[in-house]
Amino acid sequence: METTEIALRLGIAALIGVALGLNRDLHGKPTGVRTLGLVGLGSAVAVLAIGQGDGANAGRVMQGIATGIGFLGAGVIIRTSDHVHGLTTAACVWLTACFGAACAVGDWRVTLLSAPVVFCILVYGGMFERFVHRHWPPTRNETDRPRRKSNR
Repeated sequence: METTEIALRLGIAALIGVALGLNRDLHGKPTGVRTLGLVGLGSAVAVLAIGQGDGANAGRVMQGIATGIGFLGAGVIIRTSDHVHGLTTAACVWLTACFGAACAVGDWRVTLLSAPVVFCILVYGGMFERFVHRHWPPTRNETDRPRRKSNR
């Protein structure tokens, strides 16, 4: 693989991570431009360096990245007594690693077709959720109800 091809793959992986990070940063979330830029670049570097961008080695490297990056994403998830925060950001961390791996193997169709979908979900997903909740309020299930104190 030529140096320009490697630079293109690494650059696009980092650029997609930066774009996802900018979205998270603009929404006041804990991961931003630097974190997700590095996640995208790092996963691309791992796949290119260890897996050489193709073959069975790349598949094993991508599997390890997809699993291992979950720990980084778990660090941004916070549960309070009535709400869970950070799930979308954790998903963005994981997805950024997947984009990095896709860029590393040069799967431009997957990258170019999925990136706009991701940004549509991030930009319009919240509005869609609010619309649905306004028209069809969520019902509480048994596990959401506060527990009563036992008299025992």
